[in-house]
Amino acid sequence: MLVLGIDPGTATTGYGLVKMGEDSFEVLDFGLIETDKNGDAAGRLREIEKKLLKILDFYTPDVMAIEKLFFATNAKTAIAVGQAQGVILLCAAKKNTLVCEYAPAMIKKIISGDGRADKKKMQKHLRKLLGSKVKSRAHKKTHFDNEADALAVAMCHILRVKTLREGGDKNARI
Repeated sequence: MLVLGIDPGTATTGYGLVKMGEDSFEVLDFGLIETDKNGDAAGRLREIEKKLLKILDFYTPDVMAIEKLFFATNAKTAIAVGQAQGVILLCAAKKNTLVCEYAPAMIKKIISGDGRADKKKMQKHLRKLLGSKVKSRAHKKTHFDNEADALAVAMCHILRVKTLREGGDKNARI
């Protein structure tokens, strides 16, 4: 099973592709979809769509796992992220890709065992699961958080499916 994890954002959308084997995980790719901070909203959303459709065409993942919008105190940011998330969901629909959404606390709980884990703890657990080379491949050190979050979403889905399968449902996809 190939899972595309997405950490939605308008300026930077993180993505990570993780393949689940019988007893192993393999990171195929991860990176950022970046848009111009000074660009107009429609143009930025168009750029996210264009780049994500290319990723979906190239890799044809079985599932897209996306981090649910977490509403914080900044409504303006939440609206922009929600717009990006809408474009991401539209891309999945265009490519008939199954989408599973996960709340941030659930991702943290599944990856680290702690629903309130900070980014440092999450990245430490990701390296245990996926190998230390993940961080060394980061495209921009300052944006590795977005890439790591996307990989965490993908791994959250994979670990959830693995748990369901071990519970007897060999066809589990969600």
